[in-house]
Amino acid sequence: MPHPTYEEVCTGTTGHREAVQVRFDPGVLPYADLLRYFFAVHDPTSEDQQGPDVGPQYSPAIFYHSEEQKRVAEAVMRELAPLYPKPIATKLLPFTTFYPAEAYHRDYFARHPEAPYCRLVIAPKLEKAREAFKSLLRP
Repeated sequence: MPHPTYEEVCTGTTGHREAVQVRFDPGVLPYADLLRYFFAVHDPTSEDQQGPDVGPQYSPAIFYHSEEQKRVAEAVMRELAPLYPKPIATKLLPFTTFYPAEAYHRDYFARHPEAPYCRLVIAPKLEKAREAFKSLLRP
């Protein structure tokens, strides 16, 4: 299904996942560090749930763009696996197509920091990640 709407994805029947597309400079932020950050802000052991959100569209995944990215992701997953009480369920999948969210979902946290979901779900994850990765952050 090309260009699914948010409502269609929320049915859990389209085969799509809610995801972000990250553009980064590996000379500034190595891919492995980006992956470690990703693992710090989601539950990689959950098959189809992230926090209060449940459904196959919340199944964690890494979409790699090259065999090198796949290799690095596999290595990071092996490195981090002993830190979790359950096996890592995050899928490693080749990138195909990214469909941007509708405008009202983009930059949601920046535009709605006081919304309950932002305060109760997103903000604590970001604070945890900022603390864990403060050496990578600019002052």
